[in-house]
Amino acid sequence: MKSIIFDAGPIISLATNNLLFILPPLKKHFNGKFYLTSSVKKELVDRPFEIKKFKFEAIQIEKLIEDGVLEIIDNDFIRNESPKLLAIANTTFKAFGNYMQIVHFAEMSTLAAAINLNADSVAIDEKTTRLLMENPKLLLEILKKTLHTSISVNELNLKEFRSRTKNIRAIRSIELVAIAYEHGILDGYITKLPDAKRNLLESVLWGVKIGGCAVSRDEIGQIIRMEIK
Repeated sequence: MKSIIFDAGPIISLATNNLLFILPPLKKHFNGKFYLTSSVKKELVDRPFEIKKFKFEAIQIEKLIEDGVLEIIDNDFIRNESPKLLAIANTTFKAFGNYMQIVHFAEMSTLAAAINLNADSVAIDEKTTRLLMENPKLLLEILKKTLHTSISVNELNLKEFRSRTKNIRAIRSIELVAIAYEHGILDGYITKLPDAKRNLLESVLWGVKIGGCAVSRDEIGQIIRMEIK
């Protein structure tokens, strides 16, 4: 069975832009499973439910879980692999004499679930985790530039992390929104205003960027050029 494992970021980005409604039809088009780990559910539902500002978003996500759009996955492999990935990742880069805590547990549980299920993709907006898997050299340069200092690399840990995650493909909320646009899922918001389709697509792409998706202005422009012909 095909599957996508969701980190908290893309769900939050969709929720804050009133775009959670795209998930049921996207799942239907995908013809597979959408999963959250228990750790990610805590970030999306359990903790936000106790905060008045975020309670309604938590309720909307809980409804998607109860309706079976998002399913919870939790097993011994995920519980054992998640802290291993966390420890490896957070002892890979060292600055000012200390290892840098660059990732969080819930993100690593998402990767552990993807490994466990041999998932088609993980949906993750967080740049650090994606670059650690896909382009650690670029991540190193970004960290150096951000901290204005030299950074040492534990090459054994980096190799081990990439070996464990080598078959994982990452997608972002920006891709989910673009796919939703392609399939007409957003057509109900096409207005009679000038350049309605372009403005619709541009608005949702920028919405998820501002909502936390790591995507550049150039990438947004490229998506718009590809979709609006």
